[in-house]
Amino acid sequence: MFKNFKKGGQRKPSKSSDSSADASSKGIGAPGPGPTSKSGVGAPVQNTVEPVVPPPMTHVEPLPLLGKSPAADRQNLFMRKLQICCFQFDFTDTLKSAREKEIKRQTLLELVDFIQSGTGKVAEACLGEMIKMVGVNIFRCLPPASHESSGTEVVDPDEEENYSEPSWQHLQIVYELLLRYVVSSDTDTKVAKRYIDHTFVLKLLDLFDTEDFREREYLKMVLHRIYGKFMVHRPLIRKSISNIFYRFIYETERHSGVGELLEILGSIINGFSMPMREEHKLFLMRALIPLHKTKQVGNYHQQLSYCIVQFVDKDYKLADMVIRGLLKYWPLVNCQKEVLFLGELEEVLEETQSTEFQRCMVPLFRKIARCLNSPHFQVAERALFFWNSEHIVSLIAENRQVILPIIFEALEKNIQSHWNTEVHGLTVNVRKMFSEMDAELVNECQKQLAEKQAKAREVAEQREMTWKKLEDAASK
Repeated sequence: MFKNFKKGGQRKPSKSSDSSADASSKGIGAPGPGPTSKSGVGAPVQNTVEPVVPPPMTHVEPLPLLGKSPAADRQNLFMRKLQICCFQFDFTDTLKSAREKEIKRQTLLELVDFIQSGTGKVAEACLGEMIKMVGVNIFRCLPPASHESSGTEVVDPDEEENYSEPSWQHLQIVYELLLRYVVSSDTDTKVAKRYIDHTFVLKLLDLFDTEDFREREYLKMVLHRIYGKFMVHRPLIRKSISNIFYRFIYETERHSGVGELLEILGSIINGFSMPMREEHKLFLMRALIPLHKTKQVGNYHQQLSYCIVQFVDKDYKLADMVIRGLLKYWPLVNCQKEVLFLGELEEVLEETQSTEFQRCMVPLFRKIARCLNSPHFQVAERALFFWNSEHIVSLIAENRQVILPIIFEALEKNIQSHWNTEVHGLTVNVRKMFSEMDAELVNECQKQLAEKQAKAREVAEQREMTWKKLEDAASK
């Protein structure tokens, strides 16, 4: 099946570069010699022999340890061990092929130690086979999600049992091998990017939908390291994550790895340079803000909130867009989501400057006034906690002529009739704070409220009189 890999030019054992790329194969196990050296005539001839792809193995058998084999034979032995690790087993039956499974597990552990120890640099031919082995093990069709049975509704993930991948005892070590290779200081990205290519990265991103949280954690670490080390993949990763979010928001409303992808984005956003590129602002507007609308937002809200706040921290001019986006997707009947939104809103306001605050303060405090009067005490209490922030209080004080008339009625209503004593006490403190800021404005608001209530009573009395006249007319 595989033919020998023949030497095609100069290759130094100490480092890989563009001039030494001639030693690589055009494909894994491809027949014939590799491409000629780009450096041209004059390259010194090297007497070392490239490792060859061994013939395919028909069964799993233990091989000598890499550490105890001669240095000249290690790369070829490494290739043979990779072939052992390509064997697939049925893990639904724990007793089936138990010996072969253990040999593969021990071989994978040995490969991880070999990569991590740095005792020998992996030749390019071996690298191609290693990435192929990783792909054979981790790239697979994921089992149907637990909610995808016919006639059943989507179940809250918090109420589901954690799914465990049956082959995890092997998969974990394969992921560890890939991670150790990517983070290794010996890894030459110019060579590695030929094998860890766009297709490989896209397949990694597809795996984030696995329901096994352990696999998602490894995927998160691997993808984060690839993003940091392989600059050529950065635009692709950002665009692909955007596409996953679009599909999640507007089509499926179900994806297991949104939280992990947001964690990766959090560190990516933190590294954005200023002035911020337009594509990043569009990503915020089209992908991150709409993520608030889904029913599952509670499962990833912490990571989402961090990303949103990072954007505002990087560019304070985005605060108005973010706040209006939160108001657009504000929950109507879900009190727990309201509490989450209020917490995120407070963090955004902490990073908001006066100019941006003034642009959105009217719709913002209309929403806060409704939250103050919420019968759910946690919503009302969380809204009142805004006045614990010195920065937010300074913004409110600066614009009190606009803000106090909007929320004054809600404060008075809480003082008079809210059932929760904690909410009542916090409301009294907020009203007292306004009185100390501007007693004259408070008195004016109180006067306007009294006039509004009197007018409302008058309208109610007129309505009653109209109904009585209709009843009298109907009874004649």
